[in-house]
Amino acid sequence: MSKYPFNEAEELKDVGVYPAVPGPYGMPSFPARRFNTPITAKENFQRIKEGKKPLWMLNMPTDFNVIQPEIMPDAYARNHGGIDWFGIEWQYEPLTAAGMVKPGTRRLSDITKWEEELVWPDLNAIDWAADYEKNYAPVISKDRPTLFVIVNGFFERLADLTSFADTFCYLLEEEEAVHAFYDRLADFHIELIKIAKKYYGADVITFHDDMGTQISSFMSPDTYAEILLPHYQKMNKAAHEIGVLMNYHSCGCVGNQIENFIEAGFDYWEGQDACNDKLAIMEKYGDRLGQVSIFMPDPELSDDDFAKVVEKQVRDMGQKGKYIIWFGDMKPGRSVNGEEIIYKVSRQMYEGEE
Repeated sequence: MSKYPFNEAEELKDVGVYPAVPGPYGMPSFPARRFNTPITAKENFQRIKEGKKPLWMLNMPTDFNVIQPEIMPDAYARNHGGIDWFGIEWQYEPLTAAGMVKPGTRRLSDITKWEEELVWPDLNAIDWAADYEKNYAPVISKDRPTLFVIVNGFFERLADLTSFADTFCYLLEEEEAVHAFYDRLADFHIELIKIAKKYYGADVITFHDDMGTQISSFMSPDTYAEILLPHYQKMNKAAHEIGVLMNYHSCGCVGNQIENFIEAGFDYWEGQDACNDKLAIMEKYGDRLGQVSIFMPDPELSDDDFAKVVEKQVRDMGQKGKYIIWFGDMKPGRSVNGEEIIYKVSRQMYEGEE
């Protein structure tokens, strides 16, 4: 008999909303649907951390406080344009609603000169506590886990400081300098992750480092394992020691790197559905690596077809209990509610597996 039997009428009744939390990537945020759940969303997330199946599939908009404090220069520069933590100038591109390194910008002349040319940010100079109290304390829901976004990962950082072409050469020709730089960069991120935990109550970090084109990964799995893997392992080990899970946002066709992502100690991979067979990857690796992905059904679908598509996504990707959906419905006024479908179908799926 189920410890938490699903009571549809009770759990889907109107119990209000979560307040809007300042969202990531400079995007607008909105109040989120609150379900009358038998345990809190944070307790549901804790089940996953303990290796158990959740009671329902976690949905990013309803079940998480997703934050990217713009007191971090990296976040502000990427979201609006400006100077990031390492003095790189970013230019905001309205068509993509994101920033890119301003053409012609180069902060580091050569990887072998990183120690003499780079000025490292002083994370202790930022009043994190004041930022939390002003921007997050009034709206953060303590009964939801908090996801903290960090952009500009190891590979991306070196490419932003120099160029993509030179970075590929450095990975092959200047291994000693790259390792030394990445070791220092890992220490920097460990310090930042500890800050995210201490001041913002972070339960999980989304760590950005895109690794591929739409066709294949930027580098071979062997190069990744030799150059990047030890530094990711160092960072992730430190995060796990303070109880923080790591979600690796890595775009591109990177299915050939999944074993490396697991070996690195990432708990989740947030990748593109369009250029990866994410269902096959979930079926093969889902016991060892969870997944996060944006799911926005075609707005032209009829309500009946829309409901079928949402249910199929839940049943296909939710089989291992390690899928976090980032759901969005681009068609207003539907007669069916996608968030309700996700909650109801997944509650029924996992019932009895507590």
